[in-house]
Amino acid sequence: MALTKTQLARQIRGNLELLATGGVNELPVKLPPPPPAPSRGKPARAQAPTARPAVTTQPAAQVGRKPVIVASAALDELKQFEGPQARELEPVAEQVRVCGNCTLCETRTQTVFGTGDPRSPLMIVGEAPGGDEDARGIPFVGRAGKLLTDIIEKGMKYKREHVYICNVLKCRPPNNRNPEPAEIEACRGYLQRQIEIINPKVILAVGLFPAQWLTGRKLAIGKLRGQVYDAEGRKVIATYHPAYVLRNYTVDVRKKVHEDVLLAVEILGPGPLIK
Repeated sequence: MALTKTQLARQIRGNLELLATGGVNELPVKLPPPPPAPSRGKPARAQAPTARPAVTTQPAAQVGRKPVIVASAALDELKQFEGPQARELEPVAEQVRVCGNCTLCETRTQTVFGTGDPRSPLMIVGEAPGGDEDARGIPFVGRAGKLLTDIIEKGMKYKREHVYICNVLKCRPPNNRNPEPAEIEACRGYLQRQIEIINPKVILAVGLFPAQWLTGRKLAIGKLRGQVYDAEGRKVIATYHPAYVLRNYTVDVRKKVHEDVLLAVEILGPGPLIK
């Protein structure tokens, strides 16, 4: 089926953005050597053209993939904030927007970078976007997101907009399956940069994958929760993912989550988080 002019222009723009993200701003053009100038004496020996190093037109991780590239909700949100954290996060969000590091780039609707105040002393890290998040480009906006908002506002007595929230993965896995090791590694650098730039005092890891990632321990979430870990001067607390709580909405599970988030409140103190 032939592409319309609009579709073709969109594809060309996406490819140009991919090249720019990979550091390619220009491409060499190989021209044939000019013919030797006529001479009355012995003909001059034609010099071979100077060899030029090969240029990779796409980052190695993106070769052969066709990432979905659309506008970023996170970039629009970051423009609303002042301060160095927001400015430093913008180029990282742009890298994520055009990322093709793993096959999830081909099945996403859009990337889900993060949301909330980048000046916050509290960062919440989840596992991966779901269907609602994939559609809106914002983490934790579905049923699990509503429960997370209740945990923040009713359990911790903070405002959700004062918390920075993101995920280990920036693209939705098909059918909301668990993140795969290669996908976690493909996104590792993005989450590391978010943590470095925001430099939160406390990180609340909700779910098995962020808990293992941030604590460095390959244990079940039930064994990781309930204590405070030190990670390069930052405190990490693990608890159950809100989606798990919704599936196991028992008094015992809710009590454990409440105990975990109160550990963070003890470190951070009463709100507001942003003065």
